[in-house]
Amino acid sequence: MIWEAPPYRWPHGHRAAACFSVDVDANSPYLWEQRAQMPGTLARIEHRAYGMRRGLARMVDMLDSLGIRGSFFVPGVVAEDNPSLLPGLVARGHEVALHGYFHELVGDITDAQFTEALERSLDLFETQTGERPRGFRSPAWEMTPHMLAELHRLNLWDSSLMGHDLPYTIGGVTEIPVRWDNDDAIFFKFLGAGDRPPRSPLEIGATWRHEAEAQIDDGGLFMLTVHDWISGRAARIAMLREIWQDLADNPDVWVATCGEIAAHHATQTALEVAPTLPRAVNERDSR
Repeated sequence: MIWEAPPYRWPHGHRAAACFSVDVDANSPYLWEQRAQMPGTLARIEHRAYGMRRGLARMVDMLDSLGIRGSFFVPGVVAEDNPSLLPGLVARGHEVALHGYFHELVGDITDAQFTEALERSLDLFETQTGERPRGFRSPAWEMTPHMLAELHRLNLWDSSLMGHDLPYTIGGVTEIPVRWDNDDAIFFKFLGAGDRPPRSPLEIGATWRHEAEAQIDDGGLFMLTVHDWISGRAARIAMLREIWQDLADNPDVWVATCGEIAAHHATQTALEVAPTLPRAVNERDSR
């Protein structure tokens, strides 16, 4: 069934919203990949270390200079190894949210292991910041029915799925949607032989600017996701600054954190959808 949905009501008369989100992965995906063996080389470790040494600070300085509050999704191990990270982000007015403990991939862990990692991360964040985190983003942006149920049990919003241009509700969980083409990794991530060469920030900046303009015209949400070790380079920060300066100056756009958008969504008539799971092959054949 196809229908025309009523316009989404953003606060304060805004036509659209924009959110700057950062997945502060640092070296956590590498640690997860290498969990069964000792790492023997330095290039990938050093590449990822750039984020915590320089890239993240440059990114936060940019946001602060524009008066923008970002949403930072941090794996537990990164917070544990950098105990000033979460308190420092919170002190500067930014939002911190969960991103796994070791950036565990859904296909590699059991339901029980997911729950343990989630609760362990919650405890760590609360210990380090004095506040209980309210949001979650899945490593690699994958979700299972069990994960969704656990987020609902713990009253957490999520930002991992792509089922709408607007905030929506799935399995009782508020979803702040993401998009792969609004993620820096697919354009700039380069770890050596076998990877495609990184794209120019001038090209991708124009692409993201066009996407933001289209979302504003459509009354939707422009969600951008970057990584500390990828987009913290000077030329990419310059590109991001141009895009977000324009968004911050646009009176039609509400620049907000994921948590602010989730809280606003709770005041709206919820767009509730059921999780879509494929039918079994034999069920399809029986028709």
